[in-house]
Amino acid sequence: MRRQIPGLHVQPNPEELLEGLFLVRIGRAGYNSHPQKPFLAIIFAVIEPLNLSRRTISGRIYCTPRALWKLNWFLRDFGYDTDLLGRDEIDERALTGLVGIVRTSRRALGSRVFLNLEAFAPSSDWDLAVGVEKQKCEGIL
Repeated sequence: MRRQIPGLHVQPNPEELLEGLFLVRIGRAGYNSHPQKPFLAIIFAVIEPLNLSRRTISGRIYCTPRALWKLNWFLRDFGYDTDLLGRDEIDERALTGLVGIVRTSRRALGSRVFLNLEAFAPSSDWDLAVGVEKQKCEGIL
């Protein structure tokens, strides 16, 4: 049976991908045990900047042996439970609600554009991070 689903072929508009530095809260997280590249899929709710506070950001952090350093960095900076981290365990429910800073950028692979989770920092560094960003934009750094 064939079904017509309007808009199925449309790719997300690259202009809609949020790029920059954001204070975020984890809304949802789920582990995907893909055979070649397992990953943690995360949906962040933007807290600041305030003009984007109703938006969400979704991304992946890969869990391959070569990429575990980035997952560890993310978990530490977002204040994940150190006991669970010490036992090499991820509790998806424990991730929900954690707050931190994420820097995103766009990455093009072929004709598709993806959002890259570049860097992380603790939420306590938000004022410092915003100040550094402003200085970069003004050409001071």
